[in-house]
Amino acid sequence: MAKGKLPSVRIAMIPVLALLLLMSLAILVFKQDPHIPLLLASVVTAVIARKQGYSWQDLEVGLLKGIEVGLKAVLILMVIGILIAVWIASGVGPYLIYLGLELLHPSVFLLATCLICAVVSLSTGSSWTTAGTVGVALMGVGAGLDLPLAMVAGAVVSGAYFGDKMSPLSDSTNLAPAVNGVDLFVHIRHMFGTTFPAFGIALLLYALTGLFLSPGPTEAGNVESIQVALASTYHLSPLLLLAPLTVVVLSLRRFSALPVLAASAGVGAVLAVALQGVGPGEIVGIAHYGFVSETGHGEVDALLSGGGLDAMMFAVSLILCALAFGGIMERSRMMESLAEAILSRVRNRGDLTGATVLTCVGLNVTVPDQYLAIILPGRMYQSAYQRMKLHPKNLSRTVEDAGTMTSPLIPWNTCGATMMVVLGVSPFVYLPYAFFNLLTPIVAILWSYLGVFQAELESHSPASSRESCLDSEGSP
Repeated sequence: MAKGKLPSVRIAMIPVLALLLLMSLAILVFKQDPHIPLLLASVVTAVIARKQGYSWQDLEVGLLKGIEVGLKAVLILMVIGILIAVWIASGVGPYLIYLGLELLHPSVFLLATCLICAVVSLSTGSSWTTAGTVGVALMGVGAGLDLPLAMVAGAVVSGAYFGDKMSPLSDSTNLAPAVNGVDLFVHIRHMFGTTFPAFGIALLLYALTGLFLSPGPTEAGNVESIQVALASTYHLSPLLLLAPLTVVVLSLRRFSALPVLAASAGVGAVLAVALQGVGPGEIVGIAHYGFVSETGHGEVDALLSGGGLDAMMFAVSLILCALAFGGIMERSRMMESLAEAILSRVRNRGDLTGATVLTCVGLNVTVPDQYLAIILPGRMYQSAYQRMKLHPKNLSRTVEDAGTMTSPLIPWNTCGATMMVVLGVSPFVYLPYAFFNLLTPIVAILWSYLGVFQAELESHSPASSRESCLDSEGSP
């Protein structure tokens, strides 16, 4: 179907303002969840689009395509829910928590958490897999050490998204250069300039924060009581490490997230039967409805009760509502109108990078999906980067610096909703402590204004270069 007319900026801003107003009222004033505000904002967007001449059939196509983009994310989230419950029942989660309490001191815990998650995500290429496995265990350790869970979640997210951004196994790391016609490893090397300064500062901030988190007088006894409860309830054995090792090994063999998580959940189920004496029928119920801990230790029971397919339905419904809104916004060309308005104010390279960052953040808020926040700016701004004599790898890097990194900071984004359900902390709560995610887009803008780590456009044709890169790189 042919494109409809491009709405004015004033018209395109109405759904965005409606979304922000409805979200603010629901979340901040009425203390409600964001699902209904998203649906109401979708209604507002559809009404405006109809006034602009779009048929309902056309908008329905956009709505369904918007949801289709997130279906893989929904499936992964459902499997993560099953994996968490099975890992708890099998003793995998409790064993990782036990080891963490044994080895990690509060003063270095945030630093260690960020580094551990960075290593795992770099190995697996998946922030969701990292958060749903070692991230959940580290949240448990943090709770056992009486640390603020918002800080722990921030450190988990920072580390998890380091690998999501830098690993050649990551979907987003492959997607960004493919959209912009850049070789994968050229793209990764060019990201060093923004990623490592931001990550270094983040690690320093976690180290300094840890100095103020020294153990209190009762903490040692609390840790010991948790360990005793875990050891008396579960058969804790190094064999339980087979489940997380399955994640690492299959990820390194370039399996995608769904089979990796499913296989690890299967290993967990076998371990639950073999080591903990859980019946096969019980495993099915636990995978569906979650695990309920009955150790008799209140803190441990609260820590180890959860997971399951049902527990993910909150996030699944939130993601579907958000993607429906984004699909209508894109189909009615309102996002395109806003992007053109932003580009009209660009005067130099710093402005262009700032505009790219702003667009990626805006898409993460309004579309809202990490992949779209990478793809759409990559398409929209290619000619603008060429006019500024900037190599396409500057654009591919910036959409990762902003699109990938800010996605887990929005509660109704597919990434933010996943982190919220898996870690049990709202993105609005852990946002101040997700230092790496906050710093990376700032560093990107700063470097562009200073002219640091900016690659010039080569003299040969960008179009032919793009084609050769895509031919050699293949599909992400």
